[in-house]
Amino acid sequence: MRGDFFAGLKQLLVGFKLLGKPGIRGFVLIPLAINTLLFGLSIYLLSHYFGGWMEQLLGWLPSWLGFIEWLLWLIFALFVLVVMAFTFTLLANLIASPFNGFLAEAVERHLSGEAPPETGRSLSAEFGHSILRELAKLRYYLPRLIGLVILGFIPVLNSLSPVLWALFSVWMMAIQYLDYPMDNNDVRFGVMCRRLWQQKLTTAGFGSSVLLATMIPVVNWVVMPAAVAGSTALWLSHYKRRAEDG
Repeated sequence: MRGDFFAGLKQLLVGFKLLGKPGIRGFVLIPLAINTLLFGLSIYLLSHYFGGWMEQLLGWLPSWLGFIEWLLWLIFALFVLVVMAFTFTLLANLIASPFNGFLAEAVERHLSGEAPPETGRSLSAEFGHSILRELAKLRYYLPRLIGLVILGFIPVLNSLSPVLWALFSVWMMAIQYLDYPMDNNDVRFGVMCRRLWQQKLTTAGFGSSVLLATMIPVVNWVVMPAAVAGSTALWLSHYKRRAEDG
C-alpha cells in the first residue's frame, strides 16, 4: 500500500502546535465553543444511557456464556465510544464547517506564505458552500453507515462489525478534516476521496490519530481545530505535492 502511516499519524501533533501561532489563534475560538457544547451533550448522554444499554445487551447473553461478560462489556464500551465520537464529530463539523474552512486557510497562509486561490464567493455564499460540502460528506457516509448497521444483525458476520466500524471511522475522520484544505483549493469531493485512497497508509495514520484523540477526555475538547490545522499541514506536505508531481 502506498503512503506513510507515521507521517499521517504525527500531523495531529503538528496541528496542536499550530493552534497558538499568530494569525491562527483567532480562528480557533468558535470551533472550540461548538466542540465544548456538543461534547458536553455526549458526556450527558453516555452517563444517562450507557448503563441501560449495557444491561439490555447482557440480558440477551445466555447464562452459560457469563464468563465472557467482561469481554462483551469491553467490546461494547469501545464500540459505543467509537460511534459516539464519530457521530458527534460529524455534527460538530457540520455546524462549524465555515469556521473550519477559515482556520484551514489561515494555517495554509502561515505554513506556505500563500493563501488558497480566491473563490470569488461572498461571505454568505461561502457559508452556504461549506454547509453543502458537509452535506456531501453525509451523503457519502449514510449509505455506508446503514450497511454497517445491517451487518451488525447478520449472525457470524456481525462479529466483524466492531473492526469494520473502527476502520470506517478512521477513513471518515480523514475525509472529514482533509476536506477543509482540499475544498479551499478547489478539489472536488470525489477527487479528494481518490487522492486519499491513493495514499492509504498516510490517510489511515491521520484518521487513526484523530479518532483516538476524540476518545481522550480533555484532548477531545480541542481535537477539532487541531485536526483542521494538522490536515492542512498534511495537505501541503503530502497530498498537494503529489498531485502537482502527477
